[in-house]
Amino acid sequence: MQPRRATIADVAREAGVAASTASVVFSGKTPVSDATRARVMAAAAALGYTGPDPRAASLRRGRSGIVGVVFEEQLGAAFLDPVKTLMMDGLTAAVAPLGAGLLLLHDHAVLPEPAPGGSDAEFTHPSLTTAPIDAAVLIGCSPRLRESLDVLSARGIPVVVIEADAGDGVPQILLDNREAQRAAAEHVRDLGHARVVAVTLPLSAKASPGWHAPGAAITVDVTRDRLAGVRDVFPDAAAYAAGGSSIDEGLAAGRVLFADPAARPTAVLAQSDLLAAGVIRAAEEAGLRVADDVSVTGFDGVRVDGLAPYELTTLVQDAAAKGRAAGEAIAAMLDAKPPASIRLTCTFRRGNTTGPVPESGETAASRPVE
Repeated sequence: MQPRRATIADVAREAGVAASTASVVFSGKTPVSDATRARVMAAAAALGYTGPDPRAASLRRGRSGIVGVVFEEQLGAAFLDPVKTLMMDGLTAAVAPLGAGLLLLHDHAVLPEPAPGGSDAEFTHPSLTTAPIDAAVLIGCSPRLRESLDVLSARGIPVVVIEADAGDGVPQILLDNREAQRAAAEHVRDLGHARVVAVTLPLSAKASPGWHAPGAAITVDVTRDRLAGVRDVFPDAAAYAAGGSSIDEGLAAGRVLFADPAARPTAVLAQSDLLAAGVIRAAEEAGLRVADDVSVTGFDGVRVDGLAPYELTTLVQDAAAKGRAAGEAIAAMLDAKPPASIRLTCTFRRGNTTGPVPESGETAASRPVE
């Protein structure tokens, strides 16, 4: 028979203090003397008591103490992105005072084999319908994630979205993507560049890398808004969609852009610093001098290993602040208070990856259209 788990009352008796005193030693909500704290902790150690039973606390509060974080991409890919890592740091810090932890969820799964008489279509992952969460944070809100939003809303679970518009009544943690990207475009325009290409994040969850087709649907809000910022300044700018935010994807895109010496852009506006780093590598492969022959800008302001001697011209965002703001909105909703929707701003930072348009740039041919 399993021995009975020691309780806070047992610890109080062993330490010779009131149960309420022993309780605040573990909760930290009320100051106690060092001597009392030492006596209680010694009694707890002797009895093998490690702290309040979280299940009992959850029952008392009527909460699980879990905040779900819903990603569209696979989690392994998500955490290769330093922006998402910083954002999760901020979110973790913000929910910690609630006594809550995070549960990472992928919004969809694919059936391994078609069910008899059914289809192999994607379906909402069962965890979204059964996970014991008090609230949820959606990273972005593409059409696929909106299905997750519907599931969570039907369960009555408070939801916050980061960098997306999920409709009325859903708190939004936004970034000035369009305005920030416009600042980078204005910078290269002021340097004399006219033949500019944008290297974008994916157009949708399933889109393949390649040139944006005219009128192509863009269902990822961040991609659409940042491209709009470029086209506020360069209305006819070509755009090449990468397969994701990574150096390898930027390198692959850059190889396409620089393949034809007669059609190379003189400036590349990448929608992430990782993409920009890959474009720089591709430029070097092609024998181009960054800032002299081609200017490159990024977006995010994160540290990219191996980029030296370059300091990227970029837009610096506070990714951790996005996570903190989402956590604060969650805390407000769980406390039955109105949550705040917040719009954060980026700061333009000039590095050494941009320079005046090369003299030969104005006579080169336009990029190929596919």
